[in-house]
This record gives sequence, C-alpha cells and structure tokens, in this order.
Amino acid sequence: MPLLDIRDLKVHYGGIAAVKGISFAVDEGELVCLLGANGAGKTTTLKAIARMIPAHGEMLYRGERLDRLPSHALIGRGLALVPEGRGVFARLSVAENLAMGAYHRDDHEIAADRDRIYDLLPRLKERERQLAGTLSGGEQQMLAIGRALMGRPRLLLLDEPSMGLAPLMVQKVFEVVRSVAAQGVTILLVEQNAKLALEVCGRGYVMESGKITLADSAANLLADSRVRAAYLGE
Repeated sequence: MPLLDIRDLKVHYGGIAAVKGISFAVDEGELVCLLGANGAGKTTTLKAIARMIPAHGEMLYRGERLDRLPSHALIGRGLALVPEGRGVFARLSVAENLAMGAYHRDDHEIAADRDRIYDLLPRLKERERQLAGTLSGGEQQMLAIGRALMGRPRLLLLDEPSMGLAPLMVQKVFEVVRSVAAQGVTILLVEQNAKLALEVCGRGYVMESGKITLADSAANLLADSRVRAAYLGE
C-alpha cells in the first residue's frame, strides 16, 4: 500500500479548474518530485493534500482518508508541509521556530530532536537566538525544513525550496533534502528546477495545465526530449 495515494484529485478556484483529476502515489521511503511550469497546479496539489484548500477526490495517507481530516490533525499523523515562501515566524527566534514545529508533542525527546536538527543544519545552531526574520532566504528555508522535521514527519511535502535563492544556497538546500531522505523521511518535492529535482529524486511526475502528462523514473525523465526541451532549456 502506498504511503500517499491520490485518486482523481480536483481543485477549483471559482470557475477555474486548477487541478483536473490527477492520480499518483508515493511509497514509503521514496523521494518523488512533481515538476511543471508556473500555474501548472503543483502548489495547489500540495495545498490540497495538506488540507489547506477545498478539493475533491480521494487522498489516502497510510490508508486513511485525508480529505476527511482538518489540516491541524495532519502533523500529529506524521505529515508536514514546508510551504512556498518558507513561512517562518519572523518575530520569533530560530529556537522558538523549531519549538513551534513540536507544538503537538509531549514526549521527552524534543530537545534531542532539536540537537539532531542543529547537527544537520549547523547554520541554525549558530543563529539559535537570532530572529527568524533577520535570516537570509537560504537560512529561512533551512529553518522551515528544520521546523517541519521537529514534528517527526513520515511524509514531508516540500514546495519550491530553491525559489529565490542564490545558486550556492540552492545546492546546500538540496544537500539537506538528500540528507533528510537518507534518514528515512518520505518526500514529495515540488520544484521548478527540474534538473536538480530529477538528480535527487527517484521518480517524477510532470504537470501541465492541471494534469499529469508524464510519469517515469527520474533518469528516464532527465533523458526525455520533451522534458529537456520544456524544462532544461535544451
């Protein structure tokens, strides 16, 4: 059984169909990307899975119907979203932002998890007391990922983690994505940088105008002439 199973997902904004009946699945331990141009429906798909917007269709997570749950119930079930634009709490410190990621937990391992995140993201340890709003864009992206990891997710939804970052910071963020996946967290990655996404992922889906038009291994998508022409500038 897939960890995440999306069946005939539809999302409308008023009279506009943003997602037009897509179906896809993500297995436990996979790193899967969802590619496409601006307006293809990628972010809308993640928001629907995270129950941030109304949607139609079946969304199964660990066999449970997501579409019957409120968004606040998902983090406790092991599903976390790192939204586009990072969304850190600008007036809270780095440490306070990480603590917010564990708001639903009452166990005794929160401090140990925070220390593990500092090991994974040492820049956050250096800026532990600094207000999140004063961090660079790349540091805020790392903080958003760290905050999500404080919830101990089994499935992490990552929305455009490279957006607006300098090339060197993009490479660092993708190194973090690899490390998180290597620790056993399943990741569904939405990303416009198709080359980087396909280099780190095992499989991918391509969305165009609200529909999935291609689905294959990352290696095959990288070699596909349609993908190369549309997303790799070749």
